[in-house]
Amino acid sequence: MGGKKSYLKQRLNMLLLVCLIPLTVMIVYLLFLMNRFSAQYDGIVTNITGANAYNLTFKEDMDYLMYIIAVNAERAEELVDTERPYLMIDEAREDFGELYDRADADYARNCLNGILKSLNSLEDRVREIEEDALVSGSYDRNMERLDMNIRILTELIQDQIQRYIYYEATNLQALREEIRADVVTALQMSGIMYAFILVGALLISRKITQDITQPIQRLCEVTRQAGKGDFAVRASEDSNNELAVLGSSFNRMVEEIGKLVEDIRVEQLNLRATELKLLQAQINPHFLYNTLDTIVWLAEAGKKEEVVWMVSALSNFFRTTLSKGRDYITVEEEESHIRSYLEIQQFRYRDILQYEVRIPEQIGGFMILKLTLQPLVENALYHGIKNKRGMGHIRVTGELDGEKLVFRVWDDGIGMSPERLEQVRRMVRGEDQSEDRSSGFGLFNVWQRLQLNYGEGYGLEIDSVYGEWTESRVTIPAVIK
Repeated sequence: MGGKKSYLKQRLNMLLLVCLIPLTVMIVYLLFLMNRFSAQYDGIVTNITGANAYNLTFKEDMDYLMYIIAVNAERAEELVDTERPYLMIDEAREDFGELYDRADADYARNCLNGILKSLNSLEDRVREIEEDALVSGSYDRNMERLDMNIRILTELIQDQIQRYIYYEATNLQALREEIRADVVTALQMSGIMYAFILVGALLISRKITQDITQPIQRLCEVTRQAGKGDFAVRASEDSNNELAVLGSSFNRMVEEIGKLVEDIRVEQLNLRATELKLLQAQINPHFLYNTLDTIVWLAEAGKKEEVVWMVSALSNFFRTTLSKGRDYITVEEEESHIRSYLEIQQFRYRDILQYEVRIPEQIGGFMILKLTLQPLVENALYHGIKNKRGMGHIRVTGELDGEKLVFRVWDDGIGMSPERLEQVRRMVRGEDQSEDRSSGFGLFNVWQRLQLNYGEGYGLEIDSVYGEWTESRVTIPAVIK
């Protein structure tokens, strides 16, 4: 089994490696080139941009400021910021110092070093002019210094900046040529790797396809036969790969499906048999005979209105019991059924029976399994109210609880002791086969039908207190008509 499990896996892994390894190498190589070129390009552009900012405005701004200071010494602070030349020099010294630290060639460092030295000299000349600006008789000398020192130094700094920018631009051109050469190399490598991947993938995939498609075609054929209901069909298990496991699993699945179909068929037969038993139990000969005797007695007594009323109630009762062969009826129809039953029984047992049915109209359109509540009402009358002395009450209620419908049939009859209650619960679940089981036959039929139709999450529960009350509680899914 271990060899079978690894057969296709090995070939798929091989196919994956044939495609993945060259692609990974190529991607890593391209990412490396991209990162390297991007870093170099960004560095050169940053250097050019930083230096070019001073190349455009530094000389003009510095010459103008120093001219104002030299010519208008007394009003210089009113006209310009006299500290601005020093700030410009400090800012330039800091920026070109950073460029010097990042420089990777002697020529660039020499250019930047010359700029830094010129900035230092410029700072000294600025200081000299400012110190002598207010001295009487120094105007001519300051103008001479302005022409010979300041303007010459700023011109020198501008020339040095331009040489540095030219150097960096030359590097940018060289970088472009290098990128072009590497792109050609990358394209050649990509073509070779693509050819390798294509040939390897075709060879391996062809082998894998042959090993998979033929068994799958055979498996599809037996699947079609199983889909038509032939659960005796079996897939081949003689291959040497995972498809043998798939075929074996398919065979077990078909076998289990065949068993389940047979179980469902038996369960449906049991369900129908149970429903027939329940229908036969509902058409109680004693109930029918007693009702007919009552009708005859009323007719002989000349009570025509009561005869009509009894016949109508009996007709409604059996109309719902039959309900044109339907298994499910509305809650409203089920309510009409139990009302007809209680009306007939109250006429017979008017001295001991009172009842009320409280089922909201808003749940009247939901569907319920036919003959669910009437057996519970009948059980409440014959095993609860009739065994109690005096007037008894039956109350039927219904409510919508989330996605469930909950119905309760309550009576204040004789009730049950804890021992008897537990015995009835076992009888309802079919766990007690005692001779007295007939007293719980109606409840057992209700529970079994609910289980067969709705599943284990729904059903019938019974609670009781001896001498006080009994309640039967039915829970079903809320399904609208």
